[in-house]
Amino acid sequence: MEPLRLRGLPALRVPAAGFLRPASIRLEYGHRDADAFHDLWLDDGALAREVLDPLEPGGSGRVLPSLRDPATDRSTRAPYVQLPPGGVLLLDGPMLLGRWLPLELTVHLALSPAALARRTPAEERWTLPAFARYEEETGPAEAADLTVRMDDPRHPALVERP
Repeated sequence: MEPLRLRGLPALRVPAAGFLRPASIRLEYGHRDADAFHDLWLDDGALAREVLDPLEPGGSGRVLPSLRDPATDRSTRAPYVQLPPGGVLLLDGPMLLGRWLPLELTVHLALSPAALARRTPAEERWTLPAFARYEEETGPAEAADLTVRMDDPRHPALVERP
């Protein structure tokens, strides 16, 4: 975000993890259901309403940076942040493409299945089928404006399209 600020562009990072559904919905099918992780965890309606819609033309510019703490399953009570005209919102999180979110520029950080398995902590490996499904159904490398190969994070590589 610092490079944007140095260029005079106010920037706000919003992790999608602050917009997960309540645990009663997220975990309805258990704590390790890959399909629920893919389909139910993100509250994309709240994300659009509280973060993206206010930045549309004619919007207020008032953005809620987080809604719910996924660890405590309680409201974060985060104050709204005013993002001025020309400001940049950096939304990050897994499996955001294919949800009809009004995003201006999307970057997909791609990992091969082997690299993803290597870099996923053992206690989170149950999510790997969800990522495989996302790859198959959404095709994030094709859906994104830019794709960066991140198999080795020390050597990211921009994927050029034909």
